[in-house]
Amino acid sequence: MTSFKALIINNINNEVIAETQLIELKDLPEGELTIQVAYSSVNYKDALACTANGNIVQSYPFIPGIDLAGVVVDSRHEQFEPGDEVIVTGYGLGVSHFGGFSEYARVPAEWALKLPQGLSLKEAMILGTAGFTAALSVLELQQNGIRPEDGPVLVTGAAGGVGSIAAAIAAKLGYEVVASTGKQDMHGYLLGLGVKRILSREELAAGSKRALDKQLWAGAIDCVGGQTLSSIMPKIKYGGVVAASGLTGGSELAMTVFPFIIRGVRLIGIDSVMAGLDKREKIWKLLAGAYKPLMLEDLYEEISMEQVSERVGIILKGQSRGRTLVKL
Repeated sequence: MTSFKALIINNINNEVIAETQLIELKDLPEGELTIQVAYSSVNYKDALACTANGNIVQSYPFIPGIDLAGVVVDSRHEQFEPGDEVIVTGYGLGVSHFGGFSEYARVPAEWALKLPQGLSLKEAMILGTAGFTAALSVLELQQNGIRPEDGPVLVTGAAGGVGSIAAAIAAKLGYEVVASTGKQDMHGYLLGLGVKRILSREELAAGSKRALDKQLWAGAIDCVGGQTLSSIMPKIKYGGVVAASGLTGGSELAMTVFPFIIRGVRLIGIDSVMAGLDKREKIWKLLAGAYKPLMLEDLYEEISMEQVSERVGIILKGQSRGRTLVKL
């Protein structure tokens, strides 16, 4: 192997141009592990990386892709050897360090996790950062005492990657999942994942200006942020938990402190980028076992590296569904 394909982005006159090019191993950044990439996935952060004002990539040319799964072909670290199947997500991958939209990648060994038993490389990337984030969110609800018998759990942005997987995991665990989405054509898809009821954005926003509203949900997984998160906080039951991971609806939060000091509601932030190795191992074992969605094959669409640019536009327009798998 003398050369291989990678998706290279360049910023030319404040316009990001993405092209599939041939590069060599010497073009990759430093790292203890060289990996032949089997699969990656397209996330919202990847879409932002491919735009001039996305504020993700700081230097060009660059290879995006915040997820990858593949096989180690060269290792300079004692914990890994050629042939090991590994997952890499988060840290600087696809942000400050060349990412997964490449047939080969080189990364620091501390970023890699051996593929747990119960998952294939393909399944790991159907899940990817979105699945990891969703599982973190569900685990926070469980660890903070929210049980299926406590009442419905709301998932916002439920047609997206994180929302879809969160809804599927929660439904599998026995929670009554209420999904919020602005996409009417996704209702059948969500019901197929185990969702019991679907709310429109208008229904979700009703009464949103009240400091406290009728107590509807034992917990919530918010993948949207902004006004959506502000709207749901007054409707969480006493002692409820909200796990927040998204900002597609905005980064501002306009609300009162009353849900916290009168109802004891807890708002927990979910970070998938810098989570430690122990937490990563725990979450990926759950995703390979108890959290593995029953309808995993319904959660994704597979594309090639050459189709990434087109898919980025669809994601930025809010027209995507579930997960986009990139076969390398």
